[in-house]
Amino acid sequence: MELIRLDHVTYQYDEASAPAVNDVDFSIEKGGFVGIIGENGSGKSTLAKLLNGLYQPTAGHVYVDGLDTASDEDLYEVRKRCGMIFQNPDNQLVATEVRDDVAFGLENLGVPPREMPQRINAALEAVGMREEASKAPHLLSGGQKQRVAIAGVLAIRPQAIVCDEATAMLDPKGRREVMDVMQRLNREEGITVLWITHFMEEAAMCRELYVMHEGKTVMHGTPREIFSQSEKLWEYSLEEPCIASLCRQLREAGIPFPMCLTADEMAEEAAKRCS
Repeated sequence: MELIRLDHVTYQYDEASAPAVNDVDFSIEKGGFVGIIGENGSGKSTLAKLLNGLYQPTAGHVYVDGLDTASDEDLYEVRKRCGMIFQNPDNQLVATEVRDDVAFGLENLGVPPREMPQRINAALEAVGMREEASKAPHLLSGGQKQRVAIAGVLAIRPQAIVCDEATAMLDPKGRREVMDVMQRLNREEGITVLWITHFMEEAAMCRELYVMHEGKTVMHGTPREIFSQSEKLWEYSLEEPCIASLCRQLREAGIPFPMCLTADEMAEEAAKRCS
């Protein structure tokens, strides 16, 4: 069953510029983990902002759980059902304590105070940050801050979370922490995830990928299908993950080695050949 639907969506910042998103038409199923990749300026972040009504389409419609993001009457419900995590965690934290930061969205939604402690604790527990509830956000690492931002969205109990370059400003450890949390929430809680990234290793962990170029979706498939087309990706200024590139170079050197997307997958294949 589809949760998000983009119906021939176009978005133009002004009449003099080319559309940032140009006639995009696809849907995302409930429980999906969908990645979007593309070079800088391809329209990824604009698309993200269209999904929960931060931007309204110039043409076409965006539906979240059947609700039109262009409807003022539905916009409140759209934002409850589709949360967003942005690139810089510092720009999303507003309170002096972690628990108060998670409570911020609930207060804005008018959630009764008696319900808040349970929601806050459950959200922090889900991202592994309950022990840090009384800490000041500025004392946390980048990965921890982003997990607090995720907890703030989770407390609202959305059906989907859009992550717009959510790991771009983090170190490798922080990126891994955030990706692990989102994969687990998707797997165990059934939360639909739209993962926008320029890290191809992260894109390889999604179940489905779209490639954007000049505002359009130009490729669609599983990560294995997308990254097996390296020459086509190069046309869009993209590369395959490092592991996939290494496997391709082995094949080009005459060593028959299947395409792998992760180090673990490659190690397993190598072990088969040594046994």
